[in-house]
Amino acid sequence: MEMKRAICSLCFLLALFLALSLQTAATDAVDSAPAMAPAPELTEKECGDKCEVRCTNNHGYHKMCLKMCNVCCKSCNCVPSGQSGNGDECPCYRDRKNPKGKSKCP
Repeated sequence: MEMKRAICSLCFLLALFLALSLQTAATDAVDSAPAMAPAPELTEKECGDKCEVRCTNNHGYHKMCLKMCNVCCKSCNCVPSGQSGNGDECPCYRDRKNPKGKSKCP
Protein backbone atom coordinates (compact mmCIF):
# COMPACT_ATOMS: atom_id res chain seq x y z
CA MET A 1 0.00 0.00 0.00
CA GLU A 2 2.83 2.39 0.92
CA MET A 3 4.58 1.62 -2.36
CA LYS A 4 1.42 2.43 -4.34
CA ARG A 5 1.12 5.82 -2.62
CA ALA A 6 4.79 6.63 -3.36
CA ILE A 7 4.39 5.75 -7.04
CA CYS A 8 1.21 7.86 -7.32
CA SER A 9 2.95 10.81 -5.66
CA LEU A 10 5.95 10.43 -7.96
CA CYS A 11 3.69 10.31 -11.06
CA PHE A 12 1.84 13.42 -9.87
CA LEU A 13 5.08 15.34 -9.32
CA LEU A 14 6.40 14.25 -12.70
CA ALA A 15 3.19 15.39 -14.45
CA LEU A 16 3.32 18.73 -12.61
CA PHE A 17 6.95 19.24 -13.58
CA LEU A 18 6.18 18.41 -17.23
CA ALA A 19 3.24 20.85 -17.32
CA LEU A 20 5.35 23.66 -15.86
CA SER A 21 8.18 22.95 -18.31
CA LEU A 22 5.80 23.13 -21.30
CA GLN A 23 4.26 26.38 -20.02
CA THR A 24 7.70 27.97 -19.57
CA ALA A 25 8.77 26.86 -23.05
CA ALA A 26 5.62 28.36 -24.59
CA THR A 27 6.13 31.65 -22.73
CA ASP A 28 9.76 31.85 -23.84
CA ALA A 29 8.73 31.29 -27.47
CA VAL A 30 6.21 34.15 -27.31
CA ASP A 31 8.66 36.50 -25.56
CA SER A 32 11.41 35.88 -28.09
CA ALA A 33 9.24 36.73 -31.12
CA PRO A 34 10.62 39.77 -32.94
CA ALA A 35 8.64 42.96 -32.29
CA MET A 36 7.38 44.92 -35.27
CA ALA A 37 8.98 48.31 -35.63
CA PRO A 38 6.53 51.20 -35.34
CA ALA A 39 5.73 53.08 -38.51
CA PRO A 40 7.76 56.27 -38.89
CA GLU A 41 5.91 59.45 -37.95
CA LEU A 42 4.46 61.36 -40.87
CA THR A 43 5.63 64.95 -41.03
CA GLU A 44 3.17 67.83 -41.20
CA LYS A 45 3.99 68.24 -44.90
CA GLU A 46 3.42 64.53 -45.61
CA CYS A 47 0.06 64.66 -43.83
CA GLY A 48 -0.84 67.80 -45.77
CA ASP A 49 0.08 66.22 -49.11
CA LYS A 50 -1.89 63.05 -48.40
CA CYS A 51 -4.88 65.04 -47.14
CA GLU A 52 -4.80 67.27 -50.23
CA VAL A 53 -5.25 64.15 -52.36
CA ARG A 54 -7.89 62.76 -49.99
CA CYS A 55 -9.96 65.98 -50.10
CA THR A 56 -9.57 66.78 -53.83
CA ASN A 57 -13.22 66.22 -54.81
CA ASN A 58 -14.70 67.62 -51.60
CA HIS A 59 -15.54 71.04 -53.12
CA GLY A 60 -18.21 72.22 -50.69
CA TYR A 61 -16.25 71.33 -47.55
CA HIS A 62 -12.67 71.41 -48.78
CA LYS A 63 -11.26 73.42 -45.86
CA MET A 64 -13.12 71.36 -43.24
CA CYS A 65 -12.05 68.15 -45.00
CA LEU A 66 -8.40 69.23 -44.90
CA LYS A 67 -8.66 70.26 -41.24
CA MET A 68 -10.21 66.97 -40.10
CA CYS A 69 -7.96 64.88 -42.32
CA ASN A 70 -4.86 66.52 -40.82
CA VAL A 71 -6.18 65.97 -37.26
CA CYS A 72 -6.76 62.30 -38.05
CA CYS A 73 -3.39 61.96 -39.80
CA LYS A 74 -1.52 63.35 -36.80
CA SER A 75 -3.22 61.01 -34.35
CA CYS A 76 -3.29 57.89 -36.57
CA ASN A 77 -0.03 58.53 -38.45
CA CYS A 78 -1.61 57.51 -41.75
CA VAL A 79 -4.15 58.52 -44.40
CA PRO A 80 -5.79 55.98 -46.73
CA SER A 81 -4.92 56.41 -50.40
CA GLY A 82 -7.40 57.84 -52.88
CA GLN A 83 -10.24 60.28 -52.40
CA SER A 84 -12.51 57.91 -50.47
CA GLY A 85 -12.65 54.34 -49.23
CA ASN A 86 -9.51 52.21 -48.76
CA GLY A 87 -10.07 52.30 -44.98
CA ASP A 88 -8.35 48.93 -44.58
CA GLU A 89 -5.03 50.68 -45.24
CA CYS A 90 -5.46 52.68 -42.02
CA PRO A 91 -7.92 51.15 -39.50
CA CYS A 92 -7.30 53.93 -36.95
CA TYR A 93 -8.33 56.56 -39.50
CA ARG A 94 -11.33 54.50 -40.60
CA ASP A 95 -12.61 53.73 -37.09
CA ARG A 96 -12.45 57.22 -35.52
CA LYS A 97 -15.95 58.51 -34.77
CA ASN A 98 -17.37 61.89 -33.79
CA PRO A 99 -19.73 62.22 -30.78
CA LYS A 100 -22.70 61.49 -33.07
CA GLY A 101 -21.17 58.15 -34.09
CA LYS A 102 -20.33 59.22 -37.64
CA SER A 103 -16.89 58.91 -39.22
CA LYS A 104 -14.62 61.67 -37.97
CA CYS A 105 -12.03 61.32 -40.70
CA PRO A 106 -12.92 62.15 -44.33
